[in-house]
Amino acid sequence: MSDPDEGTDELREARVFLQEHPRIQSVDFLISDLNGVLRGKRVPRENVLNVLTSGMRLPASVFALDICGNTIEETGLGLSSGDGDRRCRPVAGTLVAAPWARRDNQAQMLMTMEEADGAPFACDPRHLLSRLVERFHALALTPVIAVELEFYLIDRERDGVGAPQPPRSPATGERASQSQLYSMTELDEYADFLEDITAAARRQRLPIDTALKECAPGQFEVNLLHHADVLRACDEAVMLKRLIKGVALRHGFEATFMAKPYSQEAGNGTHVHISLLDSAGRNVFASGDDDPLGSVVLKQAIAGLVELMPASMAIFAPNLNSYRRFQPHLYVPMAPTWGFDNRSVALRIPSGSAQARRIEHRVAGADANPYLLVAAMLTGIDYGLQHRLTPPPPICGNAYEQVVEPSLPISWPQALEAWHESAAFAERFGAIFHGVYHANRRAEYELSRQAISALEYRWYLRNV
Repeated sequence: MSDPDEGTDELREARVFLQEHPRIQSVDFLISDLNGVLRGKRVPRENVLNVLTSGMRLPASVFALDICGNTIEETGLGLSSGDGDRRCRPVAGTLVAAPWARRDNQAQMLMTMEEADGAPFACDPRHLLSRLVERFHALALTPVIAVELEFYLIDRERDGVGAPQPPRSPATGERASQSQLYSMTELDEYADFLEDITAAARRQRLPIDTALKECAPGQFEVNLLHHADVLRACDEAVMLKRLIKGVALRHGFEATFMAKPYSQEAGNGTHVHISLLDSAGRNVFASGDDDPLGSVVLKQAIAGLVELMPASMAIFAPNLNSYRRFQPHLYVPMAPTWGFDNRSVALRIPSGSAQARRIEHRVAGADANPYLLVAAMLTGIDYGLQHRLTPPPPICGNAYEQVVEPSLPISWPQALEAWHESAAFAERFGAIFHGVYHANRRAEYELSRQAISALEYRWYLRNV
């Protein structure tokens, strides 16, 4: 039994960690904003235990920041409310070394934000996800998820017009120019980088499953193993993104999770596999007759995801660039379709054993906030189960040829309007978060409309 005088689990964890890592000189305490950007403070070693004892104060306006770090006053979290602080509580089990640091002397720990009375802060995405998970626990159901992240390695030197360009191979010095999906040769050429990702993940206790070469120059995918602790799975996804970026810099590259860095190449996606276990650990998506399309529960879940997918797009595609990814024939679904072992649909039921029956959600970009992405998925599933919905017929064959016209909002203002009008999300996400998210994203959209693109200069400056 633990000695109560030793303090909280987080404090005991920190004492052991600092003792076992005498080289650590500072710890980054991090919290995910609405965009999934990690923000926080760097604390010297001698003050770490104080933070674990008393918490850290950060302004609530952390959740009012746009992608550039500017406070969106329309959220009501800025100066109109006094821009006051809230207490941030470190998350147990997330204190780990940051092995990509130049001297290997830094660590990091995730946090969540609370109100003065200890209640969860309504605009913290991690707390929001926790609340959605509890809805399932109340039904004696446990969500299980696995996250797959796509990213591009890019050269730190931009091309002649300031745009990103693929990196030069560490083995040949040649700049990547071909797709080479599943290429083992390219995995070999970038072996040092990928091995350092694996080593860093091992030190951070991140359960990496596989790494593969994706379908564009310099594009890769790293997958995490499935997890019955949804909060931990999303913590791991957030940590993995930071890890990949840090390791890339150590190797002279940059890594980007931007949804569409190249106009003529595939975008970066976040695919999430999800199933539900009952109180006995049985997969309720598996049917008794081994139907490859799964159980009635799975079909209700599919139907809910389909029903709420238009309103979910503001989460799945959270910024201006996100919507560049939705183009025909690039394996990005533009309609709420589903089917068995079909990569042209939005919701794929992978093949395999019946006991592993699950949904692969293929809509979101790699720029989506993992906590909000999974919260939106759980909302759709909960909605389908609650209303016992029936999905449309599954798609066999090429969904892009059978559902030609996009039926999902594939522009930012359309998606924001669908989100704003969604009673289901207002109820399950809470009115405060629902309004703050809309105000934050809408204000960034309005700012984006003020920018004049290089394309406009090329097309219109001399020709009109």
